[in-house]
Amino acid sequence: MRVYYFTNAKFGLAAIRDQRLKIARIHQLNDPFEFLGVDLSDRSFRIVVSQTKSELSKTKGILCFSKSWRHPMLWAHYADGHRGICLGFDANASKLQQVNYVNSRCPKPDVLDESFMKKLLCTKFVHWSYEDEYRFFTTLTDAEHGLYFFDFSAELELKQVIVGARSAVTRSKLESALGDRADSVHAWKARRAFKSFSIVKQNRATLLS
Repeated sequence: MRVYYFTNAKFGLAAIRDQRLKIARIHQLNDPFEFLGVDLSDRSFRIVVSQTKSELSKTKGILCFSKSWRHPMLWAHYADGHRGICLGFDANASKLQQVNYVNSRCPKPDVLDESFMKKLLCTKFVHWSYEDEYRFFTTLTDAEHGLYFFDFSAELELKQVIVGARSAVTRSKLESALGDRADSVHAWKARRAFKSFSIVKQNRATLLS
């Protein structure tokens, strides 16, 4: 399944060069309602959910992807205001969990079991729906200076690099980061569409020079 990862130019080029992505920690995600998309008016239940989230954050991490690279807000929010890059991956579909966007927080369950925990990990407020997000959950192992990484592999294979419309990343920088993979990864420059609020492919190859 093709999914897309947005980042700034510095970290994006490093990810390409090192062939790995930084794993996000559950407690560090930018939505303060992560794992809290349930009615927490009951104090004792609220404490249990909070403790469970803290425990999960110690051992589990997330790679966050979008189904599309064309939404301008994704570039604005996650790719340094269109100055960054977007990496397109072929990911193992069985490892991806689609995020469910809801208008209101779900009711408190009778039992806080594993099934409900998984539901919470993929529930977000509907205003985030522009992200069209898919999540790849992984176990945290072998930290490097407090950070965790997931190596490119058959489960996560780099296929595309899209350079932002305002990015200063050149073809030579990109090819240097790709090394001997330059011929097998399709790269191009993005631009604003002329007739819609969308990001499209820049057909003039000279703009990525």
